[in-house]
Amino acid sequence: MSQDGRPTGHPATARRARATADDIRSMRACLRLARRGRGQTSPNPMVGALLARAKEVLATGWHRRAGEAHAEVIALAKLRGRAPGATLYVNLEPCTHHGRTPPCVPAILASGVRRVVIGMRDPDPRVRGRGIAALRRAGIEVQVGVLDEACRALNLAFSSAVALGRPRVTLKAAITLDGRIATRTGDSRWITDRRARAEAHRLRATHDAVLVGAATVLRDDPRLDVRHVPGRDPLRIVLDGRLRTPPGARLLRGGSPVWIACARAAPVARLRRLERAGARVLRLSPGAGGVDIRSLCRELGRRGVRSLLVEGGGETAAAFLRARCVDEVVAFVAPSIFGGRDAVPMVGGRGAARVRDAVRLQWRSLRRVGQAIMLRGRVHGAR
Repeated sequence: MSQDGRPTGHPATARRARATADDIRSMRACLRLARRGRGQTSPNPMVGALLARAKEVLATGWHRRAGEAHAEVIALAKLRGRAPGATLYVNLEPCTHHGRTPPCVPAILASGVRRVVIGMRDPDPRVRGRGIAALRRAGIEVQVGVLDEACRALNLAFSSAVALGRPRVTLKAAITLDGRIATRTGDSRWITDRRARAEAHRLRATHDAVLVGAATVLRDDPRLDVRHVPGRDPLRIVLDGRLRTPPGARLLRGGSPVWIACARAAPVARLRRLERAGARVLRLSPGAGGVDIRSLCRELGRRGVRSLLVEGGGETAAAFLRARCVDEVVAFVAPSIFGGRDAVPMVGGRGAARVRDAVRLQWRSLRRVGQAIMLRGRVHGAR
């Protein structure tokens, strides 16, 4: 189904009725509702629901956070579970399985809803078409694929994590015009102005976790929280193969949980000190720079982390790129130049030997934020 709701020619969609203007308008409303849960629902997706009859909106709902009721159940509850003859709009296929909450399909079946319009199928193998099939078996008209692309874009991290078994990874950096993240003395405060930093914190608030390398902790002693905008603090992760993170680091003085990823051979005494300071230490396979990045990403995926923001420094960025574990890059380019060969580059390591070895990006957006230019690009080949 295309963005305007027309069949694409796929056998599964071509035989379905064309989406009406009301369907498209209502699905857009579902997406607006779903966005209200941004940064709160993981590891679940963002979902909005709308119940309508004869162009009248009867009730709406959205999934607020993991462990709470799903959007469809919330909307139906406003009608005491009854919506005879109504159409239910939802941006993601209703579930049939028991998780932390009961499944949605039985509540829909009991409500008397006549028609269900779904934005996209749920990629979760526990669902993946089962909700649609159950509704159709009960005689409910089901239409799938209305504003499919917009629905997929909203829950890209969820779908990507389900498919890859690891978080969707965004590499973020504040850089000068010559691609530097710090001067030759290590000074990096501040490359961008307050408006750009606020936007970076907004980005941080929408990710499940934020990660930096041990060198960044030792140099900058960051908090890695959300300060300049409203939002939830992410899980904080330090890539620290040898456990050099000081137990007195600011990020260990309270706030959201801190995980430190180290190699299995890291000193046990340091591990115990960091655990006493409140960190959870993940012992992983060794790799270049101390920790195997793919092993780390798989472990994070296993623990329910759907989206990861990698903030630096240069060697950490290089490690994730070498491991092919970066899906998107966000760069805030400031109108300044550090110059010199000893200033710290955005990406460390040895770099590409040939032009054809470069990491290629497909630009998604470019806009001015304060005095910086915010560039956003998808890594070629990433989902």
